[in-house]
Amino acid sequence: MAPRKLAAGNWKMNGDLAALEQIDILARDHAAANCDVLICPPALLVHPMAERATGIAVGGQDCHHAASGAHTGDISAEQLRDAGASHVIIGHSERRTDHGETDEMVAAKAVAAHQAGLTTIICVGETEAQRDAGETLDVIASQLAGSVPDCASAKNTVVAYEPIWAIGTGRTPTTDQIAEVHALMRRLMAERFGDGADLSLLYGGSVKPGNAAEIFAIADVDGALVGGASLKASDFGPIVSALDAA
Repeated sequence: MAPRKLAAGNWKMNGDLAALEQIDILARDHAAANCDVLICPPALLVHPMAERATGIAVGGQDCHHAASGAHTGDISAEQLRDAGASHVIIGHSERRTDHGETDEMVAAKAVAAHQAGLTTIICVGETEAQRDAGETLDVIASQLAGSVPDCASAKNTVVAYEPIWAIGTGRTPTTDQIAEVHALMRRLMAERFGDGADLSLLYGGSVKPGNAAEIFAIADVDGALVGGASLKASDFGPIVSALDAA
């Protein structure tokens, strides 16, 4: 079974109720797409987005490892599922950097998400200093080993490679650099999980309409996790179309 192609948008801390009209446009323009389309809005928008989304999946941007409890300001995987989410992003570099999330914390959240019936998008990526030091492959291998739990499979897990130095900067790695990391991820996931070769691997980091087709032509790239360019259908739509045509 070939990996599913997925165009995932991470709205981060952006968007309001009026922005939900972008979902209507995406649903209208890409109803016949052969790839999956997912938007992960701020938590307050998950339920209203899920209620109006037709053919567009909705996900959360993070979840707590506990199902409930005294965790002010957090949201559980069960609550996301109840609100209509089907996916959740885990271990994004902004969570790792801004909130000190470790691989172990990421893995615990992934387990909780799987138990709630959510598909996880587990993020890995190196810093600019690690890239310049030639440590990229070691960093990615270590993050995969520590962040992807044993309960992961192609049915409940997507892995996204997001080089930290390329997120929101307008910079992107070369196609050879992306191919090298994705080949490593494919091999490691296939070695660890029987169906790892079927696991969807996304690239993230300044994916735009102008470079999407080139990125999707790279071996073992099954889609993208898109930040700023996912906020407007006029930007995200061409990325979805490029993936659909890949």
